[in-house]
Amino acid sequence: MNGQPISGASAGASGKRHHGAGLRVTALGALLVLLTACGGGGGDTDSGKGPGEGTRAEDTSASQAVVTIAPEDGATSVATSGALKVGAAQGKLTAVKVADPKGNPVEGEIAADGASWTPERHLAAATRYTVHAVAKDAKGRASAKDTAFTTLVPANTFVGHYTPEDGSTVGVGMPVSVNFTRGITDPDAVEKGITVTADPAVRIEGHWFGNDRLDFRPETYWKPGTKVTVELNLDGVEGRPGVYGKQVRTVSFTIGRSQVSTVDASSKRMKVVRDGEQIKDIPVSAGAPATTTYNGQMVISEKHKVTRMNGDTVGFGGEYDIKDVPHALRLSTSGTFLHGNYWGASSVFGRTNTSHGCVGLRDVRGGDDDGTPAAWFYDNSLIGDVVVVKNSKDKQIAPDNGLNGWNMDWEEWRK
Repeated sequence: MNGQPISGASAGASGKRHHGAGLRVTALGALLVLLTACGGGGGDTDSGKGPGEGTRAEDTSASQAVVTIAPEDGATSVATSGALKVGAAQGKLTAVKVADPKGNPVEGEIAADGASWTPERHLAAATRYTVHAVAKDAKGRASAKDTAFTTLVPANTFVGHYTPEDGSTVGVGMPVSVNFTRGITDPDAVEKGITVTADPAVRIEGHWFGNDRLDFRPETYWKPGTKVTVELNLDGVEGRPGVYGKQVRTVSFTIGRSQVSTVDASSKRMKVVRDGEQIKDIPVSAGAPATTTYNGQMVISEKHKVTRMNGDTVGFGGEYDIKDVPHALRLSTSGTFLHGNYWGASSVFGRTNTSHGCVGLRDVRGGDDDGTPAAWFYDNSLIGDVVVVKNSKDKQIAPDNGLNGWNMDWEEWRK
């Protein structure tokens, strides 16, 4: 009160001053409690460590991994093959996702060293793709990159016309045959765009006939009941310079019962074997001595209840022009048929070969008699059934003359 400083010696002389010191000690204790609570120590009695001891500082530095994507973000008119590349430097790729606007993924594989990712197949044309890639450095820190690009719009395109038809049931000799609208100069790329699978599984190989036809078959005839699926993923495939496929189609068909019929041109009879058992022996008339029938395995590729046969179309001039040939089954592109014959005497069947290279069975004009051998065989045949001709004084039919690749050795077929 008198302005003199308070000293430690005089603190006890006044009760009032002593009481004030007690308040200051209480306040300090409360502050210490508060600091302990805020520090989160709460019950930890291990107080032997100084501040910061035993705590590892978090590594917040950026990943050293660098993701690279080609083409660059926003690129247009990108090639459908060879242009998409994803890589990583100073790290390894851990995830790559490429997809079209519908979310359909482009499958691919990260290399064993994690340095690159490669798509399994070509991209579709005129399509926008998004790319998301992630890489990690040696410390496990991730680095990601996202881009988008659009593939080219082709000025010239091709398609493949296929057989057999989707949903059909065919014979055991039926190959998958694809005929292209443009000559193919990169057969490997096109063949990679077509997948043929079977259930039950069997090895299936493709073979090119020229540059515009690709057939697929197993080593031996299909097993009855097999389900065959053909996937045409040709959109974006560059089949020849500047010419791209534009098809995406899945086709499936079923193999029916087994039927293989053997025509003996010497005995002039045909034995029909179904599922291993002979069910019919039919007298026939094959090619005359001057116009013999090809030998070999032939697959029925067409069925016509009635058709016209004109010698002018197959190199026989005006020797014949029959406008109503009944029950005709095509065996070759060059004009070999197994068909009904109403103009020949009944006595020729089983006795004389009289045709211009076809195999004739007894029939009636119009094909309206279901009891004739030709009508029976027509009604009991499927597209894809096999007709084998033997003992004819002619050569073996060429594998590409019709759907007759069975006349080629398996090893040669695989080449």
